[in-house]
Order: sequence, then structure tokens, then C-alpha cells
Amino acid sequence: MFAVLGVTGQVGGAVARTLLQAGEPVRAVVRNEEKGRPWAALGCELAFADMDDADALAAAFAGTRGAFVMLPSNFDPQDGFPDTLRTVESLYRALEAARPGKVVCLSTIGAQVAEPNLLSKFVQVEARLGAVSSPVAFLRAAWFMENAARDVCSAIDTGVISSYLQPLDRRIPMVSTEDVGRAAADLLSLENWAGRRVVELEGPQRVSPGEIGAALASLLGREVRVEAVPKDAWDARFRAQGASNPGLRIRMLDGFNEGWIAFERSQAETGKGTVTLEAALGRLVQKANAA
Repeated sequence: MFAVLGVTGQVGGAVARTLLQAGEPVRAVVRNEEKGRPWAALGCELAFADMDDADALAAAFAGTRGAFVMLPSNFDPQDGFPDTLRTVESLYRALEAARPGKVVCLSTIGAQVAEPNLLSKFVQVEARLGAVSSPVAFLRAAWFMENAARDVCSAIDTGVISSYLQPLDRRIPMVSTEDVGRAAADLLSLENWAGRRVVELEGPQRVSPGEIGAALASLLGREVRVEAVPKDAWDARFRAQGASNPGLRIRMLDGFNEGWIAFERSQAETGKGTVTLEAALGRLVQKANAA
């Protein structure tokens, strides 16, 4: 049995589907029965737990060969990441109590970077969860190709997409959430190790904003123009979208654009997925058209 957090999201869902397709039993950890109903229909056992309920999480992880864990997304955290620290401590206590056979934790490119930015919380995630008694692997994923979902809608509606990644011809590591899910499932079900591992994962090739625009133009059969958002407009734009503390997000974008958010390489294992940009965007276009 493998316990999977985040099954209602893209990565956790991909982990669970990959395990199910391989004939492995899956315990889907969800907040309530309504969230879990589609996964129960696919054959998953359900466990109910909130991320800050260490006892419920421990019960969900108990007796498993492995557990996949991840943190909820938060693009507007408070300084110091108090919500993250509370959740990580809950996960740590649960994992120590349950002692699953192994743990795979979703992390990120740049998790080793000291400069404060939106991804800095993963420095703390890896430090705390790296101390659990079970063997643990941190899967550091590149920028998700599926982050372009909003670009797809804009391209369909207006033929224009805005980019905070700049310059527009700069390629950065990107990966599909499907590849991330498959890699995590393989670590859980096919590999054994002791101690702590770091695995860095990107897609088959690096991607620029201009290439996202070109791929969407090809998929949509129309011209798509990519426009760089001037940096002096970022703060106001993010605040207009509801952010109250956009500085950390801005520093993350600086890190990608300036190159100091990158893979560690010398201290990590490396891997490449197989899902191309065109395939990932094609699925997003299909979803947008269906909606």
C-alpha cells in the first residue's frame, strides 16, 4: 500500500494514477469524502486528514510501503513562511509516528538557494523532513509546463500572452506534472535506498517563453504574440490579483531570469522526463476548449 497526498492536484493525481496503472494499491489522503469519491471509484482506499492534523496523517501513513508527500501551493506567503513551518512540523510528526517504508517528497529546482524568494520554503522543508527515520527522497522538479494554463486561455481569447520570464528567448528547465508524477511513483514502487536522496527532474528540453508562444500558435492555428511584462509593473499587477506580499514571488522570478535559481547538479541525481512542451500544452488546450 502506498499513501499519496495531493491526489486532487496535478502532481499527486499523476502519482496515484501511475501506481494504480501498475497494479499497486493506493491510499488516497483527502480532506473529506467528497474529495475522495472519484478516487474511491478508481479503486483507492481513502484516508481523511487535514495537513495540520499530525495524528490523522500518521493514521493515513501507517502500515504503508511508502508515502508521497507535498505541501499546498501558496503564491502569497507571509515572511518566514509560518504556514509552511506549521505544516512541515505536522508532516514530520506524522511520518515519525507511522514510519512508512520510504518517503518521496515533492521539492523544487532551487531548493538549495539561500537567497530569500518564493521557493525558499523548500530549504526548510528538506531540512526538517530530511531528518525523518524513514528513507526519504526529495524530488526537485523544474518549472511546471502546466503553469502555462493561464497563457492558454489568454492565447485563445486575445492571441496575446504576458511573460514574467525574461528575456523571451531565455530557456529554463521545465517539466510536465505527468513526468513528475511518474518519477515519484517509480521512486516509491521500483526503487529502494537508505538515508536521504535528492533527485532533480526536468523535461526533454529546456523551454523559453517565445517557444511557448510558438507552440500555442501551432496548436491553435492562429498568431500568438508573447509580451514581456515590464518589471516595474510586477508589484502592482500581483497586488491587483490579490497578493499582499508579492516580494518573494518577484525575487523568485528574478532568480529564474538571472540564472541563480538552478539545479544543484553536483549534489543530486538527475533525470529527464519524456513529455514534450507541445504535448503538455495540447492537453491544456483540450481542457480549455472543453470548459
